[in-house]
Order: sequence, then C-alpha cells, then structure tokens
Amino acid sequence: MDPFAENIRRVTRRQLFGKAATGIGAAALSTLLGGNSAFAAGDAPVGLPGFPNFAPKAKRVIYLWQGGGPSAIDLFDPKPTLVRMAMQDLPESVRGATRLSTMTAGYKKWPMLPSIRPFQKWGKSGLEINTLLPHLGSIADDITLVRSMNTEAVNHAPGVTFFLTGSQVPGRPSMGAWTTYGLGCETSDLPAFVVMTSSDRQKSCGQLFFDYYWGSGFLPSKYQGVRFRNTGDPVPYLTNPEGMDRATRRALLDDLQAMNAAHLEDYGDPETDTRITQYEMAYRMQASVPALTDLNTEPAHILDSYGPDVRIKGTFANNCLMARRLVENGTRFVQLMHGGWDQHGNLHTQLEIQCQDTDQPSAALVKDLKQRGLLEDTLVIWGGEFGRTPFGQGDPAKPTGRDHFGRAFSLWMAGGGVKAGHVHGSTDEFGWNITEGRVHVHDHQATILHLLGIDHTRLTHRYQGRQFRLTDVHGEVVRDILA
Repeated sequence: MDPFAENIRRVTRRQLFGKAATGIGAAALSTLLGGNSAFAAGDAPVGLPGFPNFAPKAKRVIYLWQGGGPSAIDLFDPKPTLVRMAMQDLPESVRGATRLSTMTAGYKKWPMLPSIRPFQKWGKSGLEINTLLPHLGSIADDITLVRSMNTEAVNHAPGVTFFLTGSQVPGRPSMGAWTTYGLGCETSDLPAFVVMTSSDRQKSCGQLFFDYYWGSGFLPSKYQGVRFRNTGDPVPYLTNPEGMDRATRRALLDDLQAMNAAHLEDYGDPETDTRITQYEMAYRMQASVPALTDLNTEPAHILDSYGPDVRIKGTFANNCLMARRLVENGTRFVQLMHGGWDQHGNLHTQLEIQCQDTDQPSAALVKDLKQRGLLEDTLVIWGGEFGRTPFGQGDPAKPTGRDHFGRAFSLWMAGGGVKAGHVHGSTDEFGWNITEGRVHVHDHQATILHLLGIDHTRLTHRYQGRQFRLTDVHGEVVRDILA
C-alpha cells in the first residue's frame, strides 16, 4: 500500500476532526497525509515508489560547501584583460544595472583587480586553474569546471539557503532531505544524510551555519541532516549513561517502540514515525559510529594524502576523510560546510590560507574515492553561494578585497556521471557577464537530481495546497556536463 493510502486507512473521521479542533488544522493534515510509514527494524530506509525514475549515474553525493563565496577571478576563471587594465575603472557599459551588495553598490570608482596569483594549465586537458590550488590542478583531468554559475542572491544566508533549498527564504527542505526522501538510504546503521562543519582557523568569516541549511522543512523530520559535532561524541547522547549496558538499552527501546507503534497505528503521525526510526538509528549508531571515527584503521599514506590536519577533529581535512568513510558505508548524502571565503578586506593574505586548508583535502577525497572504485558513482561538488567582484573593494587606490558577486562565478564537480577534464560555460573578458552556457542555481539542482536518477519535476511533496519541489517551478538539466 502506498503511503498516501496507508495514512487514509489510519485516519478516522473522529481523529480528523479531533486534530483540526486542537488547532493543527488543514496544514498539518496535508503533511500527515503525505508522510511515509516507518521502516522495520534492521531494514535500510526506502525511498518513494518509482524512484529513482531512471538508471542513476550517481548513487550518493558529497557536497564540499565553501561558505563565504570563493573568488572565481582568483581561482578558476583567468582574465588577462584585468591584468592589462589593472586599477582602471570597470566600464559602465559592462557593469550595467547589476545588483550588488550595499557595501559597494554606491561606489564611484570600480578599480579592476587581477588575480593575486598566476594561473597555470594542468593535466592532459589543460584546464586553467590558479597556482593557489596545485592539488586541485593534479586532478584537473577528473573534474568538470563550471565557469558560468548564476544566482540572484547578494548576501550570504539567502545565497546559501537558495543553493541548498531552492528558495532564498528559510523553511523549505534541503537538497539532502529531498534526496533521501526520494531515494532512501543504502544502510540502516548510519544516517542517510550527514552534515559536518568547519571553519578557517583564523575565524575570519563571521557567517553562521544555520540548521535550516540541512533541515527537512515541511518533509517529515526524519529526513533532516544529522550533524556530526566537532567535539565529544559526534552525535549527542550516543554513549549510554553510567550503569546502563547495551542489553538494558535494547529492552528500554523495545518498550518505547511498542508504545510508539501503537500511537502510529492510531494516528499515522509522521513525527511518531520519526521517533521510531530515530531511536532505532541511534541504537545502531552506538555500534557503528565508534568504528567509523576510528582513523587508526586507515593506512598512513591515505592519512598523509589528506594533509597535516587530518587527525584533528573538526578540520576540513578530517571531515573530508570522514565523508569518504560515510559514503563507503552507505550514507546517501554528505554535506561538508566550511566557512572562511569572505575576503572583503584580507584578500591578499586570507585567500591563500583558505586554499592551503582546503585544496589538499578536496583533491585527496577525489583521488581516494577513485582508487577505491567509488568515484564513478559518487558525485563530488565544490562551491559556494556566489563569487567575488572583478573590481576591488576598499580604498580605490589600494583595494584589499572583493565584494559578493552572483552574476557570474564558478564551481567544480567530479565523478558521478559528469565529464572529466571539461570546462562548461564562459564569461566575458572582465568576468562580469556570462557569454556561454549559463547555469542558474535551479539548473544546478536539477542536474544533481538527474545524476541521481531523479526527474526533478517528479520529486514533489504536497504542502499548504500545492506541490513543492527542490527546483520550485524552474530548472533545466545541464546536459553538456553529463558524461
């Protein structure tokens, strides 16, 4: 029986009016009728009937989120014109009426600022990547570099929310929640959707990581991301209290599950379903997570490949290695969120530090997945909420940073069905306007779902009277990057 019919069977007329009378009302009922039934103990959580819609190229996703806005002009999109015309004003004919943040929208001078380090061609493909990223250069033949990303967002939180939920306004399900809602998971011992966070050691970027970046929105809450903490137990209360052994914990859970199952049978409430599944998941994680986080089982050469910070919990390097271990053990969606790319006034110092912290672990992850045979069906994505301006920010005579810029920026992808050693899209000689292959945020989302075997127009959930989806009412698959 499908979930809709199952909940119709469970909800009696008396219960319907009883819930409405207590104020839950029609909005909650739409969620109630759209929920999934719980999976049986020991079974991996399953997705929706009919999903995937076609043969997937990728089974899992690792999103290396670079919070703050990495500068494409300095890292991915070489512009000799900026070198030749350095410190001259960016022409008004190029700027047009582009929306900028309030920090620079009122500028009278627009001094063009070239990349702070030279570019180099890498690999057989000859991809041009800045010398600040030599480790990424070493995997140039494994990546697709998208130079034509576009977003309407000009500030951090709306920009991140747009990329990860499809709306600049908080409240909708995140990409990881949509993915696990549609496809389920390959394991019952670990969460389907895991989030880990890190930041530059100088704490130069003041942006926060909000829970709604990995939330389930109006989907049942069992689909929200599980955040692994940087200190103590990765998940709170994973360790049994003093005096309680595993058998006692099991007996307690069995009694709780029996009561929750009876309540679920009576009411069909998806939040009861969530309690059942999460209690079971927590019990299994008590056994699976300690082994997952024990890096002593990793060969020395693998640890070395991720860089000197790999053994330090909470670092980007450690999280990258943990991401590989998670997907290797069946986790569907891993979201690493790293802050520190917001170089408004410290471009000439902090950008290089950020690259040193993230370049080696990112490349090592791709290489590690590849040598294990996992890269071909694991999609790795590296990028942030927008890029940075081609003009300098600060004193027009001596600019020290770049402002937010969403009109044209870059990200890269690897594995999971995308082309290798490929560049998609281009910008004009100033890096301001997209000249070929525009990829909007919704196109990016549609393409990720497509690689997972999902038609983005079919992965929907009814809420407040209409069908919602990750891509809202937009999005086209970027077929040029598909292998």
